[in-house]
Amino acid sequence: MTALDTLDLALPVTAALWGAATGTVLPRAAYRFSTPAGEDWRTHCPAGHPLRGWLGRTHCAACPTTTPAETPAPAADGEPAAAADEPAAADGEDAPQGSPAPDDESRTVGAGGKTKTATPHQPAAATLALATTLVCTALALATGPRPELAVWLLLAPVGVLLAVVDFRVQRLPDPLTLPLAATALALLAVAALLPEHAGHWRTSLYAALALGAAYFVLFLINPGGMGFGDVKLALGTGAALGWYGWPTVLLGTFAGFLFGALYGGALVVVRRAGRKTAIAFGPFLIAGAFAGLLVGAYTA
Repeated sequence: MTALDTLDLALPVTAALWGAATGTVLPRAAYRFSTPAGEDWRTHCPAGHPLRGWLGRTHCAACPTTTPAETPAPAADGEPAAAADEPAAADGEDAPQGSPAPDDESRTVGAGGKTKTATPHQPAAATLALATTLVCTALALATGPRPELAVWLLLAPVGVLLAVVDFRVQRLPDPLTLPLAATALALLAVAALLPEHAGHWRTSLYAALALGAAYFVLFLINPGGMGFGDVKLALGTGAALGWYGWPTVLLGTFAGFLFGALYGGALVVVRRAGRKTAIAFGPFLIAGAFAGLLVGAYTA
């Protein structure tokens, strides 16, 4: 086996290990960020103990043997917890008819004629680890030994985290979306100074501004169909897609809308949603950017 073959094998393996490691420590952040509009981030674990830090498992050290099935998760800090034997609604079940909050905030659930705040399922470390592992491995295989691969691997866990939070509570937290855009541009600026890179930093900057502006126009036209959190997220996805040029930007943007339309159509077909049911668009924006990056990196 040549040195080149060894490098080709080491890259995806290293990326997979990185994805597994970062995905394993995401559950606490996903749990703490998954709060509806107007509420502070969670400060207590599902058992009610103070929860410090953002990385690690959902439960704290004070309840090492507690499992989500044994302890009910409180709807929000300071609110009474749901009954332990009360079945949790599946993601998307009893979704609200009409518009989401302007900045992709909360989801409400109707039950027995009453409306209450939905409590998100507690994220499983294995699921998040699998997702980040697959994403990082695919990016490594498509990008190869180019400097921008380090950027994609650093941003991938944040993208997975944003997708999970938005899917659960239709909220894209500012502490994640805004730093994502700034970090992407800063890291790509460094990658542009290194040899063997395959992108253009100025196009990343222009694409971030263009995509953010386009989503902002959509938000102004139809605030019920496009959350302001999506506008902020578009800055980061535009920066990443723009690295490989405008065709990649168009491809990633179109893929995001296509994925969202297919998901919404599927929900309507199985009668899990109506034509005016609000769905989180952030996960599909991220999925479209991921698809565009794969194609752009592979063809660069």
